[in-house]
Amino acid sequence: MVAESEPERGAFYGRRKGKRLRPGQEHLIASLLPRLRVPDDGPVAPHALFGPPPARLVLEIGFGGGEHLAAAARAQPESGFIGCEAFVNGLAKLLAVIDRERLGNIRLWDQDATALLPRLPDASLDLIYLLYPDPWPKRRQRKRRFVSDTTVAEFARLLRPGGEVRFATDIDDYAGWTLARFMRSPAFIWTAEAPGDWRRPWPGWPGTRYEAKARREGRTPSYLTFRRVER
Repeated sequence: MVAESEPERGAFYGRRKGKRLRPGQEHLIASLLPRLRVPDDGPVAPHALFGPPPARLVLEIGFGGGEHLAAAARAQPESGFIGCEAFVNGLAKLLAVIDRERLGNIRLWDQDATALLPRLPDASLDLIYLLYPDPWPKRRQRKRRFVSDTTVAEFARLLRPGGEVRFATDIDDYAGWTLARFMRSPAFIWTAEAPGDWRRPWPGWPGTRYEAKARREGRTPSYLTFRRVER
């Protein structure tokens, strides 16, 4: 299938900052974030970001308050996690958990994720999470959605064969949008085998605050998994 042309887009996230940070949060942003931040220029060697090279590399794009990222890092200490989040208040929340629990297997990128992806090497990642990205629901806004033919192609470059992209949303239109773009890529297969598969979260799923809010408001999340085929 020939991909439709997609217009040039602006930033994929909304606000950079919410309510004023508390002094302790400001301290973590000033002191801990620089030690965990991915270097901001040149090619990135992701295994070298960590102490002992991790067994697996996982990227989470737009981690919000960091609930899922912290839970995954606790459960998989042998894996290295790179979390991308431009919202300062979300960064501060996760930094507090990292500091309190001494989580040593998380590194952070606090700018637009699209500035980081091209700097990562081919076939360097085992898993990519894109959880509840901003749906930009109005038609004129859809060009700002993170999922596009361009980002799907970039995910294909970054994942090793057998690696996965895991996508969650509570907006049915965005689920369909994402499914269409991955299904027209020859690099991915959708792993669902039964009609209910995309309504069940992944094993060990801790949930997020945003997901809990969506359920309270009557929206049912979708969980889509796309596997990278052999090159």
